[in-house]
Amino acid sequence: MDLTEKAELARKGDKEAFVLLVRAIQQSLFVIARSIVKNNEDCADAMQETIAKAFSNVHTLKEPAYFKTWIIRILINECNQINRKKKRVSLIPYDLRKTSYKEEYEQIELFEVIDELDEQLQTIVTLFYIEDMSVKDISNVLEVSEGTVKSRLFRARKQLSELVLGEGEEKYELS
Repeated sequence: MDLTEKAELARKGDKEAFVLLVRAIQQSLFVIARSIVKNNEDCADAMQETIAKAFSNVHTLKEPAYFKTWIIRILINECNQINRKKKRVSLIPYDLRKTSYKEEYEQIELFEVIDELDEQLQTIVTLFYIEDMSVKDISNVLEVSEGTVKSRLFRARKQLSELVLGEGEEKYELS
C-alpha cells in the first residue's frame, strides 16, 4: 500500500493508516524541523504539534497524494511560530547543531554551511537538496511562486559558493 492509499484511509478516519503515514515521513519531518528551529527540544515540540494538528485535521485534506506536502506546510508553520516565540523571549544566539553528512570518503559539514544562509534560504536549500523536493512542491509548501523558489535557490547557491570557496576565489558556474 503506497502513501496515497494510506492518506486516503487516514482521511476517512483510519488511525492506523495515519500512524503508518507519519512513521514513513518522520525522518523528513525531523530534518526539516531541525533545519528551521536548530535544536532537538524545539524540533520535538514542532513535530508533536504538527502531528497533533494533522491528526485533528486530516479529514480536511483535499488531495491524499499531497499528504506529505500538506504536513510539511503545517510543520514549517509550527517551526516559524516557535522561532517567533523565541525571538520575543530571548535574543541569545544559539547553534547547537553540529550534525554532518558523511559519505564514504569525505565528511561535509553540510548543516553548518546551510546555517550561515538567510533563514528563508535555509528552508529552501533543505527542502530542495536534503529532502529532494521539486521546485513545484516547495512552491506549494511555502505558498510562494515557482519563480520565487528558483530565485531563492539561485541566491542560496551564490551564498553557498561564497561561503565554501571564499570571497576572492574562482567560483564554479551557477546553473
